[in-house]
Amino acid sequence: MRLSRRSLLVDATATATAATVSALSPAPASAAPGRPLRTGFDRLAADGYAPLDGARVGVVTNPTGVTRDVRHIVDVMHADPRVRLVAVFGPEHGFRGTAQAGGSEGRYDDPATGLPVYDTYLKSGQALADVFTAAGVDTVVFDIQDVGARFYTYIWTLYDCMEAAALAGKRFVVLDRPNPVSGRRAEGPVLHKEFATFVGRQPIAQAHGMTVAELARLFNGEFLTDPVPLTTVRMSGWERSLFHDAFGLPWVPPSPNMPTADTALVYSGTCLFEGTNLSEGRGTTRPFELLGADGVDGRWAAAAERLALPGVHFREAYFAPTFSKFQGTTIGGVQLHVHDRAAFEPVRTGIALLVTAKRVWSGFAWRSDLWIDKLTGSDRVRTLIDAGADTDDVVAAWQSELTAFRKIRKEYLLY
Repeated sequence: MRLSRRSLLVDATATATAATVSALSPAPASAAPGRPLRTGFDRLAADGYAPLDGARVGVVTNPTGVTRDVRHIVDVMHADPRVRLVAVFGPEHGFRGTAQAGGSEGRYDDPATGLPVYDTYLKSGQALADVFTAAGVDTVVFDIQDVGARFYTYIWTLYDCMEAAALAGKRFVVLDRPNPVSGRRAEGPVLHKEFATFVGRQPIAQAHGMTVAELARLFNGEFLTDPVPLTTVRMSGWERSLFHDAFGLPWVPPSPNMPTADTALVYSGTCLFEGTNLSEGRGTTRPFELLGADGVDGRWAAAAERLALPGVHFREAYFAPTFSKFQGTTIGGVQLHVHDRAAFEPVRTGIALLVTAKRVWSGFAWRSDLWIDKLTGSDRVRTLIDAGADTDDVVAAWQSELTAFRKIRKEYLLY
């Protein structure tokens, strides 16, 4: 029944938007070497905004919604008479990006365009549907750069907005962007539904290996009770094996603590340290690449290096965060140095660092709210590490669920 339901949903979407899909979503093919990448927005604009013709449009975006010459798509669309842009919807950190983690900008009028900006952060279901209704939009467009990790909240903003658009009777258009850490494979544990939060609404892998348009198709086909009328505007020139620096696109930090594409590369593994009493590097120039705590010394880096994990070396490091954990205190720890991105396994590496930290530092502790369980998607990683399991034992524990997710994932890939 699930296979037939997925087929029905995909067919219904294709039928409803046949002209758009044929024009903007050609059959997946490998990009020619050196072929310039065109984002979903690039292709939408080149097609004269055909999928938005006659619609009152609202855009869900943030500072990453930019063109190759770093103009924001809202500014571009607002100035184009072919688009009837009437509202903007801001996620965590806000539309213009003025808020830190766990914050948003609230409701205001954008000084640059005069457009009303509505806050979507921590809104879902009917409450978010009411926001779309109040904004007076017919079509909701999503264009935000993701970083490839289940607990990065923008993909759940996507999910919540799709669900709300369905409730409000709106169309939904996703403008695709690259997965900056490549789309080679899915890795890590799969969320258990009883641990669902805003850092993981549905059972996908910790490093999902998908683009936002592919995730939108997955959400529509697998998880939404009432699928939304969905159009995905694909990229051209993207290959799944490529990392961000191959695209020639500017890197705009998707959030204040995601300053570079190198940060995104390690994030799906080292963000797990948010669930511990160690610093995950917030308040430094290398968040998620620097990890540490007061009292940690060189034994941790040495223990991690002895594991000979693929694609990465570990260096003893000392740093003083300017905010967040250990603010103003010089602490010891490790810095990750990824030397082979294709071989590097971020989730396995994150688990190995948790295991070794607990073994070499007597002060190691999980956060009292067991945030680690929300990040990993179950209590399994925590309980296995507490029981003395090594890295391979922990990784082996999620393989059957990961295999099942990979099979489902393949049905929704566009490239």
